[in-house]
Amino acid sequence: MAQQRDPLTVAELVRRAVAICDPDDEDADLGEFEVQLEDDDEPVSAVENLEERLAVAEEGADVLLEKPAVMTATAVALYLAYRPDEARADPKHVLRLAARAEWKGHPPGAVLDWLTARGVEI
Repeated sequence: MAQQRDPLTVAELVRRAVAICDPDDEDADLGEFEVQLEDDDEPVSAVENLEERLAVAEEGADVLLEKPAVMTATAVALYLAYRPDEARADPKHVLRLAARAEWKGHPPGAVLDWLTARGVEI
């Protein structure tokens, strides 16, 4: 008999997005972003305005909203919220698709530079 998986929580979603953006766990800004939602055990499917919740956490980690890693992690979290089947896909693939979805293929220059430095082409 197949085991039913518990619903994906906001904390799990953000943890996975940060892991995709920072697999070596070296970026303090992404760590701060993750901390903002580490105790949020609400299922993603029950959150009425996930974009707003992530934006508040993003601002908590990046007051000026100018850190490309945090901006990208937010985009990845939003993407994975709608495409949880992609959570275990190749990180470059997820980064590319999240950037396309969030910025319609035209991310801000700092994000584009950040992605390019990681070998991700939009």
